[in-house]
Amino acid sequence: MPRLQRSILYIAIAATLSSAVLSFPVLAREDQAAIRKLQESGKILSLEQIAVAARAIKPGDILETELESQGDVYVYEVEILDSGGQVWELKLDAQSGKLIKMEAED
Repeated sequence: MPRLQRSILYIAIAATLSSAVLSFPVLAREDQAAIRKLQESGKILSLEQIAVAARAIKPGDILETELESQGDVYVYEVEILDSGGQVWELKLDAQSGKLIKMEAED
């Protein structure tokens, strides 16, 4: 888990624009294991749960999701393309799925 001990952990997750299917990029095996442990321990929600939470706040297509870590605090950043063509960035508490911040991107 040495990669998790860094101040910030970024995991980019690509999603297709036309569907809700999330696909994982190629991650190091230790990163995959660390993420699985975080999910199993309840420290972070699964990508599926975060996708549901994000779309409940701002309907649209998920373009990208990043998991950030600062110590023991985890935040998902989710980019969503709405039906009007506007891209939104949502920051969600990775443990609860609650909205921390939302802003339109330029």
